[in-house]
Amino acid sequence: MRTRVKICGLTREDDIRAACTLGADAIGMVFYPPSPRHLTIERAARLRREVPVLVSMVALFVNPSEAEVREVIQQLHPNVLQFHGEETVEFCEQFGLPYFKAFRAGGPGMETAQALAQACQGFASAAAWLFDSYSTGYGGSGLSFDPALLDEVLALKDTPPLIMSGGLQTVTVGGVIRHLHPYAVDVSSGVEESKGIKSVEKIAAFLRAVREADGARMG
Repeated sequence: MRTRVKICGLTREDDIRAACTLGADAIGMVFYPPSPRHLTIERAARLRREVPVLVSMVALFVNPSEAEVREVIQQLHPNVLQFHGEETVEFCEQFGLPYFKAFRAGGPGMETAQALAQACQGFASAAAWLFDSYSTGYGGSGLSFDPALLDEVLALKDTPPLIMSGGLQTVTVGGVIRHLHPYAVDVSSGVEESKGIKSVEKIAAFLRAVREADGARMG
């Protein structure tokens, strides 16, 4: 099974077109005002038109209000919601769309492999569990985390698909794929020229590294 790729934090039409043309499976748009990659509804609506059919649009939130999520759903029709804060499972489930729950490995309450696994098990309804590094900025920091924190998660049975994030770059993603065999990888800062500005060359190199790792694993 090939590793899917989500490219998050896109802010320009050209970057979305390039990512989709090069083979990204999903595009992430950020609706968290403190983030340098934050989009207004109006800006996101223009970008949304660049996402072709069969490429998923993921709307990322951090501790949003119900009204904020519903406005994005109504205006932009995302395929998937991603909750990156301290949202409850009841909050995540209420919108009737598939959702990813992000866990900041090593952060408060998730400092050990056992604690992280316990946190994950509370979100059995998630379409995927996404693992990011802990930072005060809720993602996009370029920081990685100790993969040993996932030991208990990987030992669980009947988990949702696992998505790896947290400081991934072209030179590191292959090792993550070979070691952890995730369903998908999620990259933001690792394919940027500056915050929110993607590099076509870095996107192409990252996707090439993913395919090479998949080929080595399956070959």
